[in-house]
Amino acid sequence: MSVLQRNHLMIIQEVAREGSLTAAGARLNLTQPALSHAVRKIEMQLGVKIWRREGRSLILTQAGQWLLSLANRLLPQFSLAEERLEQFANGERGTLRIGMECHPCYQWLLNVVSPYLERWPKVDVDVRQKFQFGGIGAILSNEIDILVTPDPLYKPGLNFTPVFDYELVLVVGSGHRLYGVDRVTPEQLADETLITYPVPSERLDIYTQFLQPAGIAPRQQKQIETTDIMLVMVAHGRGVAALPRWLVDEYASRFDLHSVRLGENGIAKQIFLGRRETDADVQYLTDFIGFAADPKD
Repeated sequence: MSVLQRNHLMIIQEVAREGSLTAAGARLNLTQPALSHAVRKIEMQLGVKIWRREGRSLILTQAGQWLLSLANRLLPQFSLAEERLEQFANGERGTLRIGMECHPCYQWLLNVVSPYLERWPKVDVDVRQKFQFGGIGAILSNEIDILVTPDPLYKPGLNFTPVFDYELVLVVGSGHRLYGVDRVTPEQLADETLITYPVPSERLDIYTQFLQPAGIAPRQQKQIETTDIMLVMVAHGRGVAALPRWLVDEYASRFDLHSVRLGENGIAKQIFLGRRETDADVQYLTDFIGFAADPKD
């Protein structure tokens, strides 16, 4: 059974380009006798005449012309494939799949992704949020490469890196009774409508670190998916929300809002980026984590 090989196509292409075995051999780093032997061997292996000799020149047969056309199409693709594979192996090319477990982190992520893409022009970024608070399973099953979360769940084979510190604060509108105060107690939220993202209360820090330890629950809870609508509702006195202070500052020019510290000492949080330990040698992935921790680097 004849097997067409890449080196067959390379020889056919070079002989056709140069018109003689001597010139083609020089380009292929082969002596004229070695190339002549290779030509005969190719015809024997493929079971078809590829060249006919006219004087000192080799002319392609009909089968040879077809193989030349094939070589001109396939050989550049082989070269490109090898280049791409080398880039993948060196961590220079790929798609960085980021899973979000943090609704308000999108604004922070935008500030990181834009300059990162300039540094890595051959890397794409795909941001996914379908793993809402199930990101650990997604990263362990290789559905995503990086997990953005404020609440890392340490598992064997995973590594979490803190990249951004922030404070969780209460956000109130300009007409709210708490507008202008420095800090709030859990009891002061007992009669409030608390606007949150559509997340179970056991995964919301305003509950787990502030209200529940004091045995307090808000009068009502409303769930809203988008930060913009949430802040519009807060600005118009429809409730209060707990958000990162940096995010409230980002929206300060659009809405008349006030940040209030939660409790005497506040609630300090961090954004973590999780990755698989086996991806430690993927350069564009590890560089994203390092760049997120220090964008000025």
